Amino acid sequence: MAFDELLENPVIQKYLHELVGPKGMPVAAAPPDGEVTDEELAEELGLELNDVRRALFILYENDLASYRRLRDEDSGWLTYLWTFEYEKIPEQLQSEMHRLLEALEEREDYEKDNEFYLCEHCGIRFEFGEAMEFGFECPDCGNPVEAMENTRLVDAMETRIAQLRDELNVEHGEA
Repeated sequence: MAFDELLENPVIQKYLHELVGPKGMPVAAAPPDGEVTDEELAEELGLELNDVRRALFILYENDLASYRRLRDEDSGWLTYLWTFEYEKIPEQLQSEMHRLLEALEEREDYEKDNEFYLCEHCGIRFEFGEAMEFGFECPDCGNPVEAMENTRLVDAMETRIAQLRDELNVEHGEA
C-alpha cells in the first residue's frame, strides 16, 4: 500500500497522531520519497527542529522510520538521512488490536469475577473484600457504600470484544 493510500485512512491517521502528537503530526503526515534530513523537514514544514527530531525518533522507535549516518570528512559532523517505512503500519495496527483484545478479555473476566460496591458521594468503587474491610463505609467520607451493578459495563465490553474478534477474524481465546 502506498504512503498516500495509508495516510488517507482515518485509522492510520489516528494511530500516527497517537504516536507523535499534534506537533509531530506534520512530520508523520508528510513522508518524503527517499531520504531526508531533519533540517530539511523542519525547513520544508516550518517546524522547530526539536519537534521534527522528536517525531522522527518516535517513528524510529516504532519501526516506522530508519536512518543512515553520513560523516562529513572535513568537519566530522554527522548527518542523519531519514527514510519512512510506513508499509509496517497495517501489521502494527493488527498487533495493537490483538493486545487490546487480550486486555479487554482480562478486564471482562475481572468484572465478572468480582462483586463491587460504590460510594455514590465520592464515586469510589471498591471490591467486596475492601468494602467489607471498611465496614461497608467509604473511608474518605464515611457514607455507606452500595452494591454496584456492572452489567452495562460488562455488556459494553462483550460488544467491543465481539467487534474486535470479528475485525481480527479470531475465535474466543485466540488473541
